[in-house]
Amino acid sequence: MSAFEQVFTATADDIDELGHVNNAVWVRWIQDVATGHWRAAADPAHVDAYIWVVTRHEIDYLRPLLEGESVTARTWVAEPPRGARFDRLMTFTGHDGKDNVRARTTWAMIDKATGRPARVPREVVEAFLSA
Repeated sequence: MSAFEQVFTATADDIDELGHVNNAVWVRWIQDVATGHWRAAADPAHVDAYIWVVTRHEIDYLRPLLEGESVTARTWVAEPPRGARFDRLMTFTGHDGKDNVRARTTWAMIDKATGRPARVPREVVEAFLSA
């Protein structure tokens, strides 16, 4: 599995005073889809041994999403890791095929046993690299 998709539908709780999905909700969805991808593709032993933390978000808000509207989130890893870190790319696309949000997030792998960053082993990232 190189890419992962998940659908999100905006609820009343996701809407801000401007009438569209709040920026903080988009960040939560970015984390939710990345975590979903990790759990779906990673070896269970790796899930037990490592956890990921965000070190950087770069988000382009292109179009608003209104209550009741849905987007399909798609995430993938395009490049090999650099030490303990890699960038995850993400799009949130509406039913019309146009992107509402695009993001690049940098994640660092933490060894659960030590609580310290750990170099990403090749066998961990193989399931995530885009073909």
